Order: sequence, then structure tokens, then C-alpha cells
Amino acid sequence: MKKLLIASAVALFGLSNAQIAKGTTYLSGTVNFSASEDNNTNVKTSELTLVPTVGYFVANNLAVGVGVGYASNVTKKEGTISSKNTLSAIVVEPFARKYWTIGEKFYIFGQLSVPMAFGTDKREATVANVSTSTKENFTSVGVSVKPGLEYFFNKNWTLEATIGDFGYSNFKYKNAESVDNYNFGLDLGSVGIGVKYVFAK
Repeated sequence: MKKLLIASAVALFGLSNAQIAKGTTYLSGTVNFSASEDNNTNVKTSELTLVPTVGYFVANNLAVGVGVGYASNVTKKEGTISSKNTLSAIVVEPFARKYWTIGEKFYIFGQLSVPMAFGTDKREATVANVSTSTKENFTSVGVSVKPGLEYFFNKNWTLEATIGDFGYSNFKYKNAESVDNYNFGLDLGSVGIGVKYVFAK
């Protein structure tokens, strides 16, 4: 029985030396583009997100870093009344990530981040050849916690998956009251997959 418990512990937690070393740097990020067109309503929508990320291990299995990039959402409608709504923002997300070893190449992690966005909401409309346009600045600040899994193919390339997103965000137009959003729950349908390059020591 004792041998069985020892074998199970080794299988579950892996080798104690299988750690990501202090001083290691990595690059990752988010790249996403999507577009849709509804021929019933003549509405076209496109979204773009580009956020490169750099991380640095300040201690074994503990990394800090930041992602900086751009995000936009454009909605167009054609017809008697034509309209175009463009949301665009600079995105900044500092984070801290803690890893736990469960195998020589397999880890679980928890990430705490502070996603922020600083952007504009531009609305354009055309009615009977008369065009109008308005623009409002907005900010968004939040706190996010994400659990995840990571597998090292080799010393340089890894595959990671995040599952769900727990947190809070505050969205505010410059001349309006803020809107608070809370997200607490594990959505197994919300899984993010990514690839990371590690500058191995």
C-alpha cells in the first residue's frame, strides 16, 4: 500500500526538479480576426485583436509580464439609413502567473491580471445624403483570474490552454456613469488555446 501511494504521488506531481527556472523569458500573445454578414438586415461586423505578450520568471515557476496591443470592433449597416459604429482601443494587461508541476513537461497554472483598455467609440450615420458623426472616449479596467494547463513540447515551444475567466470589469464613457460587470463561474465552453515561445536558459 505504501509503495502504491508513493507511485501515485510521483505520477501526480512529477519530478520536483521539473521547474521553470528563474530568469526565463517567453513570448506569446493573442491574434484574432472574425467577420460576419447578415443578408437579412444588411449588417456587417468585424472584430480584430492583436496583443503580443512578454513574460519573465522572477522566481522558479513564478512569472510576471505584460501584454500591449490593439482591439477593434466595426459594425456597418447599409440601407435607407446607413450607419457605422467603430470601437477601437489600446489594450494593456499586466499579469502574474504561478505554475505547479504535475509532470516533467506538464504544468497547471493560475493567472491574475489587470486588463485595461483606452479607446474611442465613433458613430456615423447617413440619412437622405446627410451625414452625422459623434465620438466618445472610454476606459475599461478589470481584474481577471484564469486557471490553465501547459505542456512543453521541448525547451522552447509550449502549448497552453486557459479554462474560463473569473473577474470584474468597469467600463465608462467619459461623460457617462460607469457600468460594472462581474463574471464568476467556470464555463467549460470558454477555452483558450495558445502557443508560447520560451527563451530557455
